[in-house]
Amino acid sequence: METGPEPAEGVHREGLGPEDVRRPGVVPRDVRRPGVDPEVVQHKNLVPEAVRRKGLDPEGRLVREGSLARVQPAFRPVVAAARARLPEAFGARLHSAYLYGSIPRGTARVGRSDLDLLVALAAEPDDQDRAAARALGAAIDAEFPQIDGVGTLLFGRERLLSDLERHDLGWFVACLCTPLLGEDLAGHLPRYRPDPLLARETNGDLALLLPRWRERIATVDETAAARRPLVRFMSRHLVRTAFTLVMPRWNGWTSDLHEMAEAFGAYYPRRAAQLRTAAGYGYEPVGDPAVLRAYVDDIGPWLAHEYARVHGVKTPRPR
Repeated sequence: METGPEPAEGVHREGLGPEDVRRPGVVPRDVRRPGVDPEVVQHKNLVPEAVRRKGLDPEGRLVREGSLARVQPAFRPVVAAARARLPEAFGARLHSAYLYGSIPRGTARVGRSDLDLLVALAAEPDDQDRAAARALGAAIDAEFPQIDGVGTLLFGRERLLSDLERHDLGWFVACLCTPLLGEDLAGHLPRYRPDPLLARETNGDLALLLPRWRERIATVDETAAARRPLVRFMSRHLVRTAFTLVMPRWNGWTSDLHEMAEAFGAYYPRRAAQLRTAAGYGYEPVGDPAVLRAYVDDIGPWLAHEYARVHGVKTPRPR
Protein backbone atom coordinates (compact mmCIF):
# COMPACT_ATOMS: atom_id res chain seq x y z
CA MET A 1 0.00 0.00 0.00
CA GLU A 2 -2.70 8.72 -1.32
CA THR A 3 -5.76 11.13 0.72
CA GLY A 4 -8.63 13.32 1.76
CA PRO A 5 -9.16 17.03 1.26
CA GLU A 6 -10.00 19.37 4.09
CA PRO A 7 -13.62 19.59 5.24
CA ALA A 8 -15.84 21.77 3.09
CA GLU A 9 -16.77 25.28 4.09
CA GLY A 10 -19.87 25.56 6.22
CA VAL A 11 -19.61 22.14 7.87
CA HIS A 12 -21.06 22.32 11.37
CA ARG A 13 -21.74 19.04 13.15
CA GLU A 14 -22.66 18.97 16.84
CA GLY A 15 -20.82 22.13 17.72
CA LEU A 16 -17.92 21.68 15.32
CA GLY A 17 -16.88 24.64 13.20
CA PRO A 18 -14.45 24.50 10.28
CA GLU A 19 -11.71 25.99 12.46
CA ASP A 20 -12.03 23.10 14.94
CA VAL A 21 -11.07 20.41 12.44
CA ARG A 22 -8.51 22.33 10.42
CA ARG A 23 -6.19 23.78 13.02
CA PRO A 24 -3.53 21.34 14.35
CA GLY A 25 -3.64 20.93 18.13
CA VAL A 26 -7.22 22.14 18.56
CA VAL A 27 -9.52 19.58 20.16
CA PRO A 28 -13.17 19.90 19.07
CA ARG A 29 -15.53 20.86 21.87
CA ASP A 30 -17.46 17.61 21.84
CA VAL A 31 -14.44 15.48 22.75
CA ARG A 32 -13.27 17.70 25.62
CA ARG A 33 -14.90 15.58 28.26
CA PRO A 34 -13.65 13.18 30.94
CA GLY A 35 -12.76 9.68 29.75
CA VAL A 36 -12.21 10.65 26.09
CA ASP A 37 -8.70 10.68 24.66
CA PRO A 38 -8.25 14.21 23.22
CA GLU A 39 -5.87 12.73 20.61
CA VAL A 40 -8.85 11.20 18.85
CA VAL A 41 -11.83 12.88 17.23
CA GLN A 42 -14.80 10.58 17.74
CA HIS A 43 -17.10 11.78 14.94
CA LYS A 44 -17.87 9.28 12.16
CA ASN A 45 -19.54 12.06 10.21
CA LEU A 46 -16.85 14.68 10.63
CA VAL A 47 -15.98 14.60 6.92
CA PRO A 48 -18.84 15.38 4.51
CA GLU A 49 -20.41 12.53 2.56
CA ALA A 50 -19.17 13.86 -0.79
CA VAL A 51 -15.59 13.66 0.46
CA ARG A 52 -15.92 10.38 2.29
CA ARG A 53 -17.02 8.55 -0.85
CA LYS A 54 -13.94 9.40 -2.92
CA GLY A 55 -12.58 6.31 -4.66
CA LEU A 56 -15.79 4.28 -4.27
CA ASP A 57 -18.44 3.07 -6.69
CA PRO A 58 -22.15 3.72 -6.00
CA GLU A 59 -22.32 0.53 -3.91
CA GLY A 60 -19.49 1.71 -1.65
CA ARG A 61 -16.82 -0.60 -3.08
CA LEU A 62 -13.31 0.53 -3.94
CA VAL A 63 -12.68 1.21 -7.61
CA ARG A 64 -9.41 0.59 -9.44
CA GLU A 65 -7.52 3.86 -9.33
CA GLY A 66 -5.37 3.75 -12.48
CA SER A 67 -5.73 3.00 -16.19
CA LEU A 68 -3.57 2.94 -19.30
CA ALA A 69 -5.68 5.81 -20.66
CA ARG A 70 -4.36 8.06 -17.87
CA VAL A 71 -0.69 7.54 -18.74
CA GLN A 72 0.70 10.93 -19.76
CA PRO A 73 2.27 11.25 -23.25
CA ALA A 74 5.81 11.59 -21.87
CA PHE A 75 5.57 8.17 -20.22
CA ARG A 76 3.80 6.20 -22.95
CA PRO A 77 7.08 5.12 -24.63
CA VAL A 78 8.31 3.85 -21.25
CA VAL A 79 5.17 1.78 -20.75
CA ALA A 80 5.36 0.45 -24.30
CA ALA A 81 8.96 -0.64 -23.78
CA ALA A 82 8.08 -2.43 -20.55
CA ARG A 83 5.18 -4.23 -22.22
CA ALA A 84 7.40 -5.37 -25.09
CA ARG A 85 10.32 -6.54 -22.95
CA LEU A 86 8.56 -8.29 -20.08
CA PRO A 87 7.80 -11.46 -22.10
CA GLU A 88 11.42 -11.54 -23.27
CA ALA A 89 12.67 -11.24 -19.69
CA PHE A 90 10.46 -13.89 -18.08
CA GLY A 91 9.35 -16.13 -20.93
CA ALA A 92 6.83 -18.85 -20.14
CA ARG A 93 7.07 -18.11 -16.40
CA LEU A 94 5.23 -14.81 -16.92
CA HIS A 95 1.56 -14.96 -16.00
CA SER A 96 0.64 -11.26 -16.01
CA ALA A 97 2.11 -7.82 -15.44
CA TYR A 98 0.75 -4.57 -13.98
CA LEU A 99 1.62 -0.92 -13.54
CA TYR A 100 1.05 0.85 -10.26
CA GLY A 101 1.94 4.22 -8.77
CA SER A 102 1.90 7.67 -10.31
CA ILE A 103 2.30 6.65 -13.98
CA PRO A 104 -1.06 4.83 -14.36
CA ARG A 105 -2.71 7.44 -12.12
CA GLY A 106 -1.61 10.18 -14.51
CA THR A 107 0.24 12.14 -11.81
CA ALA A 108 3.85 11.26 -12.69
CA ARG A 109 6.50 14.01 -12.88
CA VAL A 110 9.04 13.97 -15.71
CA GLY A 111 12.50 13.21 -14.39
CA ARG A 112 11.19 12.62 -10.85
CA SER A 113 8.84 9.64 -10.95
CA ASP A 114 9.83 6.02 -11.27
CA LEU A 115 8.22 3.19 -13.22
CA ASP A 116 6.54 0.75 -10.83
CA LEU A 117 5.78 -2.77 -12.05
CA LEU A 118 4.22 -5.81 -10.45
CA VAL A 119 4.91 -9.13 -12.18
CA ALA A 120 2.87 -12.24 -11.42
CA LEU A 121 4.73 -15.43 -12.25
CA ALA A 122 3.45 -18.97 -12.75
CA ALA A 123 5.50 -20.00 -9.70
CA GLU A 124 7.25 -18.24 -6.84
CA PRO A 125 10.16 -16.10 -8.08
CA ASP A 126 13.70 -17.46 -7.89
CA ASP A 127 17.13 -15.87 -8.21
CA GLN A 128 16.98 -16.03 -12.00
CA ASP A 129 13.70 -14.12 -12.01
CA ARG A 130 15.09 -11.48 -9.66
CA ALA A 131 18.16 -11.05 -11.85
CA ALA A 132 15.93 -10.69 -14.92
CA ALA A 133 13.88 -8.01 -13.16
CA ARG A 134 17.02 -6.07 -12.21
CA ALA A 135 18.40 -6.24 -15.75
CA LEU A 136 15.09 -5.16 -17.29
CA GLY A 137 14.75 -2.25 -14.88
CA ALA A 138 18.31 -1.06 -15.43
CA ALA A 139 17.91 -1.13 -19.22
CA ILE A 140 14.63 0.81 -19.22
CA ASP A 141 15.92 3.33 -16.70
CA ALA A 142 19.04 3.97 -18.78
CA GLU A 143 17.05 4.42 -21.98
CA PHE A 144 14.34 6.79 -20.76
CA PRO A 145 15.45 9.96 -18.92
CA GLN A 146 11.85 10.88 -18.11
CA ILE A 147 11.83 8.28 -15.31
CA ASP A 148 13.97 8.11 -12.18
CA GLY A 149 14.40 4.38 -11.73
CA VAL A 150 12.34 1.21 -12.15
CA GLY A 151 10.93 -0.86 -9.30
CA THR A 152 9.61 -4.36 -9.94
CA LEU A 153 7.67 -6.50 -7.46
CA LEU A 154 7.75 -10.25 -8.18
CA PHE A 155 5.18 -12.70 -6.81
CA GLY A 156 3.82 -16.09 -7.70
CA ARG A 157 0.24 -16.21 -8.94
CA GLU A 158 -0.76 -18.62 -6.20
CA ARG A 159 0.41 -16.31 -3.45
CA LEU A 160 -1.39 -13.30 -4.91
CA LEU A 161 -4.65 -15.26 -4.92
CA SER A 162 -4.16 -16.93 -1.54
CA ASP A 163 -6.58 -16.48 1.35
CA LEU A 164 -3.75 -15.09 3.48
CA GLU A 165 -3.04 -12.29 0.99
CA ARG A 166 -6.63 -11.60 -0.04
CA HIS A 167 -6.82 -8.31 1.85
CA ASP A 168 -3.24 -7.23 1.26
CA LEU A 169 -1.50 -8.25 -1.97
CA GLY A 170 -4.79 -9.35 -3.51
CA TRP A 171 -6.37 -5.98 -2.76
CA PHE A 172 -3.23 -4.27 -4.06
CA VAL A 173 -3.54 -6.03 -7.42
CA ALA A 174 -7.30 -5.54 -7.70
CA CYS A 175 -7.45 -1.88 -6.69
CA LEU A 176 -4.02 -0.24 -7.04
CA CYS A 177 -2.56 -2.07 -10.05
CA THR A 178 -3.36 -1.46 -13.73
CA PRO A 179 -3.25 -4.50 -16.05
CA LEU A 180 -0.49 -4.34 -18.65
CA LEU A 181 -0.09 -7.93 -19.91
CA GLY A 182 -1.81 -11.27 -19.45
CA GLU A 183 -4.90 -12.35 -17.52
CA ASP A 184 -6.05 -9.81 -14.95
CA LEU A 185 -6.02 -11.51 -11.55
CA ALA A 186 -8.66 -9.06 -10.31
CA GLY A 187 -11.23 -11.35 -11.92
CA HIS A 188 -10.41 -13.96 -9.27
CA LEU A 189 -10.56 -11.54 -6.34
CA PRO A 190 -13.50 -10.00 -4.45
CA ARG A 191 -14.68 -6.42 -4.59
CA TYR A 192 -13.28 -4.55 -1.61
CA ARG A 193 -14.67 -2.03 0.83
CA PRO A 194 -12.66 0.37 3.02
CA ASP A 195 -13.42 -1.60 6.16
CA PRO A 196 -11.46 -2.50 9.32
CA LEU A 197 -10.39 -5.89 7.90
CA LEU A 198 -8.73 -4.20 4.94
CA ALA A 199 -7.12 -1.65 7.25
CA ARG A 200 -5.72 -4.36 9.53
CA GLU A 201 -4.32 -6.56 6.77
CA THR A 202 -2.72 -3.79 4.72
CA ASN A 203 -0.83 -1.83 7.36
CA GLY A 204 -1.31 -3.56 10.70
CA ASP A 205 2.35 -4.61 10.87
CA LEU A 206 4.08 -1.30 11.57
CA ALA A 207 5.34 -2.49 14.97
CA LEU A 208 7.23 -5.31 13.23
CA LEU A 209 8.79 -2.90 10.74
CA LEU A 210 10.12 -0.31 13.18
CA PRO A 211 13.12 -2.40 14.41
CA ARG A 212 14.16 -2.93 10.77
CA TRP A 213 13.84 0.77 10.11
CA ARG A 214 16.11 1.52 13.07
CA GLU A 215 18.71 -0.87 11.67
CA ARG A 216 18.57 0.81 8.27
CA ILE A 217 18.96 4.25 9.84
CA ALA A 218 21.93 3.05 11.89
CA THR A 219 23.75 1.67 8.86
CA VAL A 220 23.00 4.31 6.22
CA ASP A 221 25.85 6.57 5.11
CA GLU A 222 25.93 9.78 7.14
CA THR A 223 25.19 12.05 4.20
CA ALA A 224 22.05 13.93 3.21
CA ALA A 225 22.08 12.22 -0.19
CA ALA A 226 22.03 8.78 1.44
CA ARG A 227 19.32 9.70 3.93
CA ARG A 228 16.89 11.26 1.45
CA PRO A 229 15.67 7.94 -0.04
CA LEU A 230 15.05 6.62 3.48
CA VAL A 231 13.12 9.76 4.42
CA ARG A 232 11.03 9.44 1.25
CA PHE A 233 10.27 5.75 1.84
CA MET A 234 9.47 6.06 5.55
CA SER A 235 7.45 9.25 5.08
CA ARG A 236 5.25 7.56 2.50
CA HIS A 237 4.80 4.44 4.58
CA LEU A 238 3.83 6.39 7.71
CA VAL A 239 1.38 8.63 5.87
CA ARG A 240 -0.28 5.67 4.18
CA THR A 241 -0.50 3.82 7.49
CA ALA A 242 -1.98 6.89 9.18
CA PHE A 243 -4.54 7.10 6.39
CA THR A 244 -5.61 3.46 6.56
CA LEU A 245 -5.99 3.89 10.33
CA VAL A 246 -8.90 6.28 9.63
CA MET A 247 -9.94 4.86 6.23
CA PRO A 248 -13.02 2.99 7.52
CA ARG A 249 -14.36 6.17 9.12
CA TRP A 250 -13.36 8.39 6.22
CA ASN A 251 -14.99 5.75 3.99
CA GLY A 252 -13.06 6.09 0.77
CA TRP A 253 -9.68 5.83 -0.90
CA THR A 254 -7.03 8.17 -2.28
CA SER A 255 -3.34 7.71 -3.09
CA ASP A 256 -2.41 11.39 -2.78
CA LEU A 257 -0.17 11.80 0.27
CA HIS A 258 -1.41 15.30 1.07
CA GLU A 259 -5.02 14.15 0.96
CA MET A 260 -4.12 11.17 3.14
CA ALA A 261 -2.59 13.44 5.75
CA GLU A 262 -5.64 15.72 5.74
CA ALA A 263 -8.01 12.79 6.19
CA PHE A 264 -5.96 11.53 9.13
CA GLY A 265 -5.73 15.00 10.66
CA ALA A 266 -9.51 15.36 10.73
CA TYR A 267 -9.63 12.55 13.30
CA TYR A 268 -6.29 13.08 15.08
CA PRO A 269 -5.81 16.86 15.10
CA ARG A 270 -2.93 16.79 17.59
CA ARG A 271 -0.86 14.72 15.15
CA ALA A 272 -2.06 16.47 12.00
CA ALA A 273 0.94 18.79 11.59
CA GLN A 274 3.40 15.88 11.82
CA LEU A 275 1.61 13.97 9.10
CA ARG A 276 1.29 17.00 6.83
CA THR A 277 5.05 17.48 7.10
CA ALA A 278 5.66 13.79 6.42
CA ALA A 279 3.46 13.99 3.33
CA GLY A 280 5.61 16.82 2.01
CA TYR A 281 8.76 14.79 2.64
CA GLY A 282 7.18 11.90 0.76
CA TYR A 283 7.37 14.04 -2.38
CA GLU A 284 10.36 16.26 -1.56
CA PRO A 285 12.55 14.41 0.96
CA VAL A 286 15.21 16.02 3.11
CA GLY A 287 18.39 14.45 4.47
CA ASP A 288 17.92 15.49 8.09
CA PRO A 289 18.72 12.68 10.57
CA ALA A 290 16.32 14.25 13.09
CA VAL A 291 13.42 13.43 10.76
CA LEU A 292 14.34 9.75 10.74
CA ARG A 293 14.78 9.68 14.52
CA ALA A 294 11.34 11.22 15.00
CA TYR A 295 9.82 8.57 12.73
CA VAL A 296 11.17 5.62 14.74
CA ASP A 297 11.09 7.19 18.23
CA ASP A 298 7.86 9.23 18.21
CA ILE A 299 5.25 9.12 15.46
CA GLY A 300 6.06 5.55 14.38
CA PRO A 301 5.65 3.88 17.80
CA TRP A 302 2.55 5.96 18.57
CA LEU A 303 0.98 5.04 15.24
CA ALA A 304 1.79 1.34 15.64
CA HIS A 305 0.18 1.30 19.10
CA GLU A 306 -2.91 3.20 17.99
CA TYR A 307 -3.29 1.01 14.90
CA ALA A 308 -3.21 -2.16 17.00
CA ARG A 309 -5.71 -0.63 19.44
CA VAL A 310 -8.17 0.31 16.71
CA HIS A 311 -7.80 -2.47 14.12
CA GLY A 312 -5.66 -5.19 15.67
CA VAL A 313 -2.45 -6.67 14.28
CA LYS A 314 -1.97 -8.00 10.77
CA THR A 315 -2.20 -11.78 10.39
CA PRO A 316 1.35 -13.18 10.73
CA ARG A 317 3.07 -14.24 7.53
CA PRO A 318 5.38 -17.27 7.32
CA ARG A 319 9.06 -16.36 7.37
